[in-house]
Amino acid sequence: MTSLKKYLILAPVLVLAITSFFGCESNFKEVQKSNFSEFVPSGEADKINLKYTDSGRITVVLVSPKMREYASVDFPFTEFPKGIDVTLYDKNGKKTYIKSDYATSFKSTNIIDLVGNVKINSQDGQTLETDQLYFDQKNEWFYTEKRFKFTDPKGVSNGVGIDFSKDFKVINSQSIVGEVLSAD
Repeated sequence: MTSLKKYLILAPVLVLAITSFFGCESNFKEVQKSNFSEFVPSGEADKINLKYTDSGRITVVLVSPKMREYASVDFPFTEFPKGIDVTLYDKNGKKTYIKSDYATSFKSTNIIDLVGNVKINSQDGQTLETDQLYFDQKNEWFYTEKRFKFTDPKGVSNGVGIDFSKDFKVINSQSIVGEVLSAD
């Protein structure tokens, strides 16, 4: 008989424990859902062609098949998941062309991160190719720590790490090899 008493006392305790466990599981999932916020763009556009002007003069033309704006996050940014094609104009109308497979523009820092088959061409015949390149819009300065190939009418050079002005007038490289013709 003592064994029957054990089962009669143990059964309700076991039922209560199982009920509490599944009840907490359900509440835990609800708490998880309430703390979860979806990371979705606040705006999207397809086939964009943006023209930026300064004092009535076109300074930048940006073309992209897809743009996503994330303005409501802590660190707002705009992404171009299908790449960009940009034309920069200097004050004299000279053009610099930029292409990449993917790009992200960060609002608070004015930095653009170009990724994948990045290629920059100047009107003077200079070309830079790399896998990733940053553009500081405020200072109009490009830089990378990645491998690069720089082609100029004087020759071709390769290296790791380079920074330069948007018009290629000032170029600083960290490590470079190649043959360049002298100005003799």
